[in-house]
Amino acid sequence: MVAPDEKPTASYSSGVTGPAKAGGPSDPDWAWAPYEPDARRPWTLALAGHLYRRAAFGANRTQLQQALADGPQRTVDRLLHPEGDADTFNRTYSGHEDATARSVNDLRAWWLRRMMETPHPLQEKMTLFWHSHFAVDGGALNEPRLMQTHLDLLRYHALGSFRTLLSALVRDPALLLGLGAGANRRAAPNEGLARPLLETFTLGPGHGAESDIRAAARAFTGWFVMRDQLRYLPQEHDDTTKRILGREGNFTGEDIVRLVLAEPATPRMVVRKLYRWLICETQPPDDALIAPLADSFAADYDVSRLVERMLRSNLFFSPAAYRQRIKCPVEFAVGIVRALEGLVPTTELAPALADLGQDLCHPPTVKGWTGGPYWINTATLAGRSHWAWAMLRGEKPYGDQLDPWAVAQKYGCATPDAAARFLVELFLQDDLEPIVRSALLQGVPAGAGRAEEPGRTQDPASSLRRFAHAIVTLPEFHLA
Repeated sequence: MVAPDEKPTASYSSGVTGPAKAGGPSDPDWAWAPYEPDARRPWTLALAGHLYRRAAFGANRTQLQQALADGPQRTVDRLLHPEGDADTFNRTYSGHEDATARSVNDLRAWWLRRMMETPHPLQEKMTLFWHSHFAVDGGALNEPRLMQTHLDLLRYHALGSFRTLLSALVRDPALLLGLGAGANRRAAPNEGLARPLLETFTLGPGHGAESDIRAAARAFTGWFVMRDQLRYLPQEHDDTTKRILGREGNFTGEDIVRLVLAEPATPRMVVRKLYRWLICETQPPDDALIAPLADSFAADYDVSRLVERMLRSNLFFSPAAYRQRIKCPVEFAVGIVRALEGLVPTTELAPALADLGQDLCHPPTVKGWTGGPYWINTATLAGRSHWAWAMLRGEKPYGDQLDPWAVAQKYGCATPDAAARFLVELFLQDDLEPIVRSALLQGVPAGAGRAEEPGRTQDPASSLRRFAHAIVTLPEFHLA
């Protein structure tokens, strides 16, 4: 589905592969130029919602209206550099984290609560991205605070330098233990870190030989995690000459990081993964489209600059990106909560999301979550519907924290019919096919407050809960 008022034309295909067309999504010059609204491609509420779904976890009514008034560039500015006292928020949550991270399950509940309340949702969204990229399973750790420190590290560098992040992570006890690389002896080099470092974290598959992996493992010899801390034992380091990625030398672990960052495959791989996260997962981009971003990223590995360029681009606000990604379970759930300006018990929410396929702090493999169509099948769709109703119905286990009727009244909706239209705009920015919208609005709220039987009147709050559930189980709501 394309954005309202933004229909494709003859020079404007909906895909991003194949020969570049001047002025279209496959033309790098057009694609990565900043989007400037005009009569043919106006700034709309639907595009504001699109930006908040990708760069945050959705938006509430106030955020959508402010974005519509401010335009795309000022809204991106606010997402990158949020207003308010972020330092106070971080200090508050750091204290809460220290008090509650008694187990990894406590930590995942804490993180979900942070996603719901953060004034900097883009930072949390990127932390979630890196959590899948550097996939550490907290179940492999004996001490939950190692996982806590790992997530703090991802968050701190989420929009910083990929070079700095990678350098810190290869020395992170949680990552090393999670990869089975807690001990690397000279006599028995451990490939637990070297293999995913080359094949998953940087170069990608097919860009390094088995000999490169073995040599990289030798470079990391001498690194041990002892009592949950990284230690270097010089006597266990292999100080002989190693040949890695076509270079020879007496390389150390730090040298391996430098070597993989110097390879052109590394920025291309990271840009492609971020493209799938922020732009589109239905059509892989061709090399020509990726090249300008990869070249720029290789110069400084500045994640914030790369993310900013993507979020400001013509391509981001085109039909080639609009609703071209399936929400992961976390996005689906947190988006409902943030839109309705409430909170729910995250100790209940975390295992529910695990049942839907996304168990925070427990990624399924070293490659993280596959995402895309893997999120959606008969069981998970039924699970999403069941969970959404459990959260919206106003009863245990989630309580009465999310009240669609109260939120609609807050913004001036005096009747159930007006509230129903408000909810369609809130959750979907009113972007539905006319026949779907008409059928939806003829549903439950149309009778709210009217006598269904003599002497009985339907409660508008109850009917609007059911109506909100109908919205969030539409196919359109599952798309980011």
